[in-house]
Amino acid sequence: MWKIIAGVVVGILAPMASSAADLSPTETRWLKGAWPVIAFAKEAKLPLDIVVQPQPAPGAAPLALAFVDGRCKLVLSMRGNPEAEASLDRIEPDLLDAALELMAAHELGHCRRYLDGAWYSLPAGFSTSVPAALTADLKAAYADMQAARHEEGYGDLVGLAWTEQHHPQLYARLHAWLLRERSTDLVHGSPHDTLAWLRLAKDGATLDQGSIFTSAATVWPLGLNADD
Repeated sequence: MWKIIAGVVVGILAPMASSAADLSPTETRWLKGAWPVIAFAKEAKLPLDIVVQPQPAPGAAPLALAFVDGRCKLVLSMRGNPEAEASLDRIEPDLLDAALELMAAHELGHCRRYLDGAWYSLPAGFSTSVPAALTADLKAAYADMQAARHEEGYGDLVGLAWTEQHHPQLYARLHAWLLRERSTDLVHGSPHDTLAWLRLAKDGATLDQGSIFTSAATVWPLGLNADD
């Protein structure tokens, strides 16, 4: 969970231009790319706010999701954070807008899970397998890490479902890009080890089964407990 610190809040009901003076060029570029997903959240009446962290945030994820007082917070931590620009540089120019939409939709998947009261929970019949040799403290940490991994897998599926439904002609390339991102410096079993779900979603048609959330929820259980 992110701690929100006196950020610049951009309401999704207001035009982005109204807050442009408060935003850096990098923040503006991320928001411009993510805006179709933000507009979708508004249309769906999801309680979403945008928070721009004003303090330097080196090492933080440039884009993340927090849940505070029943509202989802799309958090931009880009000031003094080289990864914000580096993330853009790793994306082919003609894929940039669609990739930013994918990342924003991933965070919207987290929002949906929070709103449903399902965060860190699993469907009936599923459980996290914890190695018996671990101490009690390590067992708790391991279970927490795997719960985070499951949520990241769901988020990736929501992002890919958005891509399939809004940019089907780019699906194969964006799936390959996301696979590369998740495979780089991979730590097996870590929260961003979502390869089990990415393999299941190689064919975009797998994620064209209704809403982006329904589509993700249909595929998500198939990857649960994989390689735990």
